[in-house]
Amino acid sequence: MTGHGLGSGPLEDVSEITGGTQNVMLRFRRDGCEYVFRRGPRHLRPVSNTVILRETRVLGALAGTDVPHAGLIAVCEDTSVLGDAVFYLMEPVTGFNAGSGLPALHAADATVRHGMGLSMADAAARLGAVDHVAVGLADFGKPEGFLERQVPRWLSELESYTQFDNYPGPDIGDVEAVAGWLRERQPSSFAPGIMHGDYHAANVMFSPAGPEVVAIVDWEMSTIGDPLLDLGWMLATWYRPGREPVLPNQLMGAGGLATPQELVDRYAANTTRDLSDIDWYTVMACFKLGIILEGSNARAAAGLAPREIGDVLHTATVRLFERAAAIMEGEQ
Repeated sequence: MTGHGLGSGPLEDVSEITGGTQNVMLRFRRDGCEYVFRRGPRHLRPVSNTVILRETRVLGALAGTDVPHAGLIAVCEDTSVLGDAVFYLMEPVTGFNAGSGLPALHAADATVRHGMGLSMADAAARLGAVDHVAVGLADFGKPEGFLERQVPRWLSELESYTQFDNYPGPDIGDVEAVAGWLRERQPSSFAPGIMHGDYHAANVMFSPAGPEVVAIVDWEMSTIGDPLLDLGWMLATWYRPGREPVLPNQLMGAGGLATPQELVDRYAANTTRDLSDIDWYTVMACFKLGIILEGSNARAAAGLAPREIGDVLHTATVRLFERAAAIMEGEQ
């Protein structure tokens, strides 16, 4: 930090930022300024450093755009500094994660909660509107054939879970029926753009003073693809009347939320993209996210993840495939 002109003296008021990620995040102060530190998990996976550096590319590219995000301060690609991990520093964000609970204002005011979903739709539309080439991300993904790759890619992932000991196989619904529906109705074209890749209510931070999204966080799955899949992802994980929430989240159970159609309408008001196939993107999100989450159930069966987490995420997968089937049958 000293070499980068980022203050002098010791690091003070160091505290861990906890949440739904295994990555290490710390908040601290140096020379009167506050910083947030982020690196991969304590026990690095083979791709951890690559993922962290991809995050920094996105955050750097978003500087100067109207996409809410934490500003990137500095990146260290030299693993020898920490012994194994790359890391970066970003600006702190004054906000809260709804996946961890709601402040009194948001818990008590249904109008504020209604606006939270609309603000998420706004933020997703802003991200999808960024010219990824102009901001230096032309080589950040492979948009050619992106939609065609999705079904075989995730069916292959599901098949790979058979390698885990004691995993009985995916009892999650009619996977082949969903896959077939997706193949038959795949949109013929799309305009490539930046995708967050895991856009749901626990991956944004909201203002403590109102419904506004102040930062989209956890960019680990970001790429250049079809940004409408982010909206589909939000819709796949959003509360629907009469149905259990997909994932445990206080916002999803608090009531007073914008309806899925209101989210689509809000996105539509802020984009030039054609949303006529949004049901396809929502079903694709159910399919892809469900298979990803089922991986934790398979690992839990083999004793490689906590059984209680495997159970929660298996239930989420079942609900996602139920939601996919309902949408395929015409549910709005």
